Amino acid sequence: MRAWFFSENAYPDLPPETEYDSIRVTLPNSLYDPKKGAALYDRYIDEWLVAEEEGLDIMLNEHHQTPTCVDPAAPLVLAALARLTSKARLLLLGNPISNRRDPVRVAEEMALADILSHGRLEVGFVRGVPYELAAANSNPVRTNERHWEALDLILKAWTTRDGPFSHEGQFFHHRNVNIWPRPYQDPHPPVWVSATSPGGAARVGSRGFVQATFLTGFGGTPRVYESYRQGWREAGRGAVTPVNRLAYAPLLYTSPDPARARAGAEQLLWYLKANKVPVHYKNPPGYVPVDVNVRFLRGAMPQLAASIKDLNVEKAIEAGIMFAGTPDQVFEQVKHFYGKVGGFGHMLLMGQAGFLDHEDTVHGIRTFARDVYPRLKEAFPDDAASGADEERVQAVAG
Repeated sequence: MRAWFFSENAYPDLPPETEYDSIRVTLPNSLYDPKKGAALYDRYIDEWLVAEEEGLDIMLNEHHQTPTCVDPAAPLVLAALARLTSKARLLLLGNPISNRRDPVRVAEEMALADILSHGRLEVGFVRGVPYELAAANSNPVRTNERHWEALDLILKAWTTRDGPFSHEGQFFHHRNVNIWPRPYQDPHPPVWVSATSPGGAARVGSRGFVQATFLTGFGGTPRVYESYRQGWREAGRGAVTPVNRLAYAPLLYTSPDPARARAGAEQLLWYLKANKVPVHYKNPPGYVPVDVNVRFLRGAMPQLAASIKDLNVEKAIEAGIMFAGTPDQVFEQVKHFYGKVGGFGHMLLMGQAGFLDHEDTVHGIRTFARDVYPRLKEAFPDDAASGADEERVQAVAG
């Protein structure tokens, strides 16, 4: 198993939520203090560097018009980390390509980041959460089709070596595509795609990309993973799906001190509890199919047995969206989850959120890296580290 340290880079110093309607899209940026924000980024970058020092890889993402993730331009942070780090693989999960107007620009940005990191980049592509649509001034309808056309254009831009080609698609039109520089890795960096629905996962599996799912817990993850495996098999990629093609992202905090472990885990729940968003941003018309909306109306949220506001550490662990406690407890929780979902090769651990301070964040990183991670690698020795080589094989195979 391979572990990646992840932080949403939040700006948590907000007024009581009774004083605003939504934490996303409409919250006035007058509440943001740039000096505090700069200091926060100093510590977030330091935490990523601690993670690398402790043998973890690094994941980052982006969101827009929200204090829950004050990284609206992840390629910029990625470029900084490419020069500040030297060993860790760098995963951007991800580029919201349904909302980007120019996929070729994304291909250029990621190729340059791969050059700057000397080939340590892994590139994730996401459709984008529904809250992003208003911020990006995007049409919710047909975002899936835009996503896949953009991804195919990016792959072609990375792998075309003999001069310009033209692209006349349904959503994107380019007369001359001929990116400089091309990626450091050949034929291109490993590709990840996030999906939390069985239908989306099957399509990712058919393409052979690494599949990541977030906070889907015991209720949702088995169906997502099995759909991925089915898509993999039906595409003729083999009877057995390599475990390093699957990734899971939980909230995670650990400490030898049970009280400190509990306190850190409670801080991480800010990520879920602070997400006050009105329904027209959560589910804009056309973003999901009608049958999915019917299931939502019937209460289909299998990963959360209780409402978000009532969620506590025990319920989050029980649902499988959080691993927390002493190192022994966290190891057993991951081991149990691994068995229930059929295995996964990458864990994208979210170890910082909200008001969890720098000292406690670093403590959690180091405790996991020293007291849990070696046991996970020993218990699940499938070579997730070979994911980049596997990706190259899949890219060549089509």
